[in-house]
Amino acid sequence: MKKKAPLPFLTGLVQFFYPSSAYAQAGIPEKWSGKCVSNGVATIQGFECLFANIVRILTPIFGIALFIMLVIGSFQMITSGGDPKQAQKARQTITYAVFGIVAFVGIWFILTLIKTITGVDVTIFEIPGP
Repeated sequence: MKKKAPLPFLTGLVQFFYPSSAYAQAGIPEKWSGKCVSNGVATIQGFECLFANIVRILTPIFGIALFIMLVIGSFQMITSGGDPKQAQKARQTITYAVFGIVAFVGIWFILTLIKTITGVDVTIFEIPGP
């Protein structure tokens, strides 16, 4: 007997392939109007906004990845059952996660220290304009 496809699957498939509207020039966000865009045209300073957005997105992702590594390493340690190879693998995962956290905080500390000593904020990416 032939099985019928479930209705939610078909509905999802139709929604996936259903064309939607695309707005190429919907407008420029107000926060970018002066620095990244001039008269509706992107400028070289647009890389500043792009870089800031990438850093703003990657920082929490990096923190979440380190947390997940700690959870996975802990789970591996708990479920190793006394097997030395599995326990070593779990220790290695936890060590890498802790090293990542220390490196992340260390880099932030060094950049803050440079700002405090020299007065130059090296955390701001800026391209000089014309």
